[in-house]
Amino acid sequence: MRRGLGILTLCLTLTVIVGCSGGDGQRTTTLRVLAGPDLAVLEPLLDELRDETGVELDMDYRADADTGDALVPGTGKGGGHDLAWLSTDRSFRLRHKDTAQRLLRTPTMLSPVVVGLRPDTARELRAKSPGGNLSWADIADAAATGTVRFGMADPRKTGTGMAALVGVATAAAGTGGALREKDVSCDRLRGFRSGQKLTADSTRDLLDDFVDHPGTANALITYESDLLALNSGGRLKEKLEIVRPEDGMVLADFPLLLLDQDDPDRRAAYDKVVEWLQRDSVQEKIMRTTLRRPVGASVARDGQLRVPIGNALYFPDQPAVLERLLDDYGDPRRRVPDQVIFLLDFSGSMRGERMAALREAFADLSGADSSATGKFARFYQGERLTVVRFGGRVLEERTVTVDGQKDLKALADVVARGGYGDATAVWTALDHGYRTASTVVADDPERAVSIVLMTDGDNNSGIPYEEFVRRYEARSAGTRAAVHTYPVHFGEADAGELRRAAKKTGGRMVEAQGSSLSEAFKEIRGCR
Repeated sequence: MRRGLGILTLCLTLTVIVGCSGGDGQRTTTLRVLAGPDLAVLEPLLDELRDETGVELDMDYRADADTGDALVPGTGKGGGHDLAWLSTDRSFRLRHKDTAQRLLRTPTMLSPVVVGLRPDTARELRAKSPGGNLSWADIADAAATGTVRFGMADPRKTGTGMAALVGVATAAAGTGGALREKDVSCDRLRGFRSGQKLTADSTRDLLDDFVDHPGTANALITYESDLLALNSGGRLKEKLEIVRPEDGMVLADFPLLLLDQDDPDRRAAYDKVVEWLQRDSVQEKIMRTTLRRPVGASVARDGQLRVPIGNALYFPDQPAVLERLLDDYGDPRRRVPDQVIFLLDFSGSMRGERMAALREAFADLSGADSSATGKFARFYQGERLTVVRFGGRVLEERTVTVDGQKDLKALADVVARGGYGDATAVWTALDHGYRTASTVVADDPERAVSIVLMTDGDNNSGIPYEEFVRRYEARSAGTRAAVHTYPVHFGEADAGELRRAAKKTGGRMVEAQGSSLSEAFKEIRGCR
């Protein structure tokens, strides 16, 4: 925590305006500030602020995760702060709208969340991208294949991590607007999250880990200012290439908040601080000290800060969206790859165009689809995939763990094989899928398992639906709670029956009528 010297020591023990004087006889006001750790870089300027305005800022630095509740009256966590100065208050404003609306707010500087790549990784990615421009989709695709191994602060505990996750999820949704709850789909983030190899509870710790463990990650996702500082600090053998994703970035504006507008003395002191921070001369000093962008257009940008920010992504406007996003992304420190069990109808009616469409869908999920949605939804490193071919009975089962193209080719070979059945045993196949899933859940409770059922016809062989339900209900509570079925409605399949099975098992049906199987599989991939 910052402390003044000499006669100002007494002032620092107080929270409100006091009658102490500095060395030049100017009365000094001390304001206690709840501050995010990203604001510590401004320490060299705070003495100038005091000398020129008579306002002393007593900075109380806390982790991002600890600042939200501290801003809410009545929580007992406020610590008597007069101001708050954070990298971002978006999550707080979303969760505590009534409180946030009462606070005076002033942006003080800007920095987008971007990607820093080691030079060889950047060259490899740019060579595959038309025009050499990179997007979040390109980063997600490269993470899924193991090309990009990135570090990112924990989104549950840091503003940088949350902003990065919002940026990726918004780009994955492809709507061009703020994320809605229905836009949050864990299948669009699976490949991206598989590439996270470093995380931390603060940006500073993340940067230190990246430097101290150079072989663990080849990319960093954080504020532009952090990467510029790391590049100029002499701690890296090779400077990182900064990529500003062309599909947009979330922008931090480091707001200064007045927590109590009813006190005229605090308001007057806040106004002095704001007026000083907004001066062009001070904005230039902030830019050079912090490597963050000025808030005003009148200040000329230095160096790489001249590069346009481009598309600024919207932050979600519903708390449920953030909660769903964090829940789907999970704990970065406990990452167990998922397993998807594909039950594929190989009855005679699937011959010809329908089978060609199924094989195309698997090829797209294996990397053939170069669209943005294809890059977000592809199979990823470490993912375990089980393919079960069925007709009037189970014809074949094959499980692979994705480690490279050879595993994806083995999967494609199973789907490419002939050997069609002469009937369609939908519920026998689904019962078989749950037997396989039960074994996985028992052996590895941490692994998420889901079932995708694709059929183009009605059940006309094997056990009836009622018998499947009886067997399903007899399975362990752990299996029934963890494993959901996601049917894909195709051809002449009974939509009502498939929808009923999805509801029974906690999944949902995806409609492939009028669209391609590839699009249906991209939408579902075993996710809610």
